[in-house]
Amino acid sequence: MKVLILGAGVIGTCTAWYLAGRGHEVTVVERQDGAGLETSFANGSQISVSHSEPWANPDAPIKLLKWLWREDSPLLFRLRMDPHQWSWGIRFFYECMPWRTPENSRRMVTLSAYSREKLAELRNTTSIDYDALEKGILHYFTDQASFDDAVRAAPALRQFGLQMQPKTPKECLEVEPALAHFHDRITGAMYTPDDESGDAHKFTVNLAKMAAEKGVRFLYRHEILSLNATGAGLEGVAVKQGSTETVLTADAYVVALGSYSPLLTRRIGLDLPIYPAKGYSATVNVIDAAKTPRVSITDDAAKIVFSRLGNRLRIAGTAELSGYSLELNKVRCEALTKRAQLVFPGAADYSSPIYWTGLRPSTPSNVPLIGRTKYKNLFLNTGHGTLGWTMAAGSGAALADIVSGKQPEVDFKWST
Repeated sequence: MKVLILGAGVIGTCTAWYLAGRGHEVTVVERQDGAGLETSFANGSQISVSHSEPWANPDAPIKLLKWLWREDSPLLFRLRMDPHQWSWGIRFFYECMPWRTPENSRRMVTLSAYSREKLAELRNTTSIDYDALEKGILHYFTDQASFDDAVRAAPALRQFGLQMQPKTPKECLEVEPALAHFHDRITGAMYTPDDESGDAHKFTVNLAKMAAEKGVRFLYRHEILSLNATGAGLEGVAVKQGSTETVLTADAYVVALGSYSPLLTRRIGLDLPIYPAKGYSATVNVIDAAKTPRVSITDDAAKIVFSRLGNRLRIAGTAELSGYSLELNKVRCEALTKRAQLVFPGAADYSSPIYWTGLRPSTPSNVPLIGRTKYKNLFLNTGHGTLGWTMAAGSGAALADIVSGKQPEVDFKWST
């Protein structure tokens, strides 16, 4: 079967890899010069199965109100005259209801755990290089109440097979000696030894190369103009390269365009509940390995993660619901490096950070949209929010099963 995938981020590239492995003739269309150059480019780098928790939870509305006027807040909601933002926000608050969170968490953890298994399988069979570190994630807290909440929540996550190990401040140093300067501020931590980290961009680039060797065709620098749909399904996708417009046809089509997915699908009556959550990162060069974390770190209070990528340190976090602008906010950028200097002083060259921002495609429930649409030959693999890297391999494998007419190995559900 001929399959046309729209988008060559980590999700689209993983989908192409698994579809090609099932014997399909696959073409990937991407507007950038190569794979993984948008949201997959400089994210937080964590494969964080144990942190597959929805933003939408009973505590979220109060936190949002508290952060509303803080320019450096972990989650910033900038109200706009945008009906799609308002619609998304209303659905988000509905998903914050106590009876919604457990099921959303189950779906997210189930898919994330499956994805981690598929990533390990892919790594072992291909030896793909992406600065992978299999040393777990240490999620520390700087106030007792938050740590106590995490300890109480751990049993619910352990039922999914996740290892959630509470750690004292002293035990945190045993896991991560580089916290020596900061450990007196830590009240406790949760350590998840099975979690991982790695460079999503490097992974995507290398996987695209391997997919191309399998026969996958990548059409870079192709702008996607529209989906040509009839009542029976899609008949083609109009694209433009330079001044040349053409229509690409296939037996099946996959939309994996992240935050830009709804901008395309609305034109054919699919109003996907996806809104961009603008995330930031800073990448700095390591100058003292002994002072640099060897495990991936999550700072609960600041909602920031620290991941070692070879001789680089990636600092990432915060979310800004403010539309599709990719303008860098200086305050939010500097908040990342200031926190890193406080926690890991002398570890890296903080004077020359490379700042970046990307748009995470977030659904109100944080559950991604993976599967067939009302058009029989149109499929979705989008809406992964902050967990695109975590869920990429599993999402690609699951959708490849669905397109192939098979039952996915993982149990998840979604709806628009």
